[in-house]
Amino acid sequence: MDLDALRQQLMDDGLDLDELDADPVVQFHRWFDLAVGAGVHEPEAVILSTVDAVGLPSSRHVLCKHIDDRGFVIYTNERSQKGRELAANPVAALCFPWNILARQVRVCGPVTRASDAEADAYFATRPRGSQIGAWASRQSEPITGRAELEGWVAEQTAVFEGRDVPRPPYWGGFRIRPDAVEFWQGRPSRLHDRFRYEWSGDVWSVQRLSP
Repeated sequence: MDLDALRQQLMDDGLDLDELDADPVVQFHRWFDLAVGAGVHEPEAVILSTVDAVGLPSSRHVLCKHIDDRGFVIYTNERSQKGRELAANPVAALCFPWNILARQVRVCGPVTRASDAEADAYFATRPRGSQIGAWASRQSEPITGRAELEGWVAEQTAVFEGRDVPRPPYWGGFRIRPDAVEFWQGRPSRLHDRFRYEWSGDVWSVQRLSP
């Protein structure tokens, strides 16, 4: 089934409470696996929203590289804007925008750092060019032009010539532990199906929200 047909089927079928798993992470994997199987481009792409010291929010697309019952993990240069904001104000929101399927998933909760072992393991799987880029880029800082960035890349390429590229000490992972997860299924006439899970500290509850 092509994506347009799948989108229409999902919109026609809708979403009911009795179809949902009691655990939102299990439910998330159901939707994620469907997106992967349907050929959605970069289904792990997610909008990450952070808040600075004075409460000003900021959002950007990142890739969510690991999801389990402990939370949703993203990796970044910790000196970047998002890295600094997550360290100073460790709360975040995520939105998986699977618009091509008329679906989205929203996640929010507190943030902790992923372990060095986790960051090392993931960094080792990145393409070499991306590894070099992690050393070369002064992420979120102003630069004079593209040539300056390319110069830094050339310098780091020379530094690591003929050997593995280690993870920079300022590059790591952040785990968003969900306190709330919302599943949104688009429906005709904007009468969408929305279900919100909330964590009480002991158990998940779920309720339908008005569109």
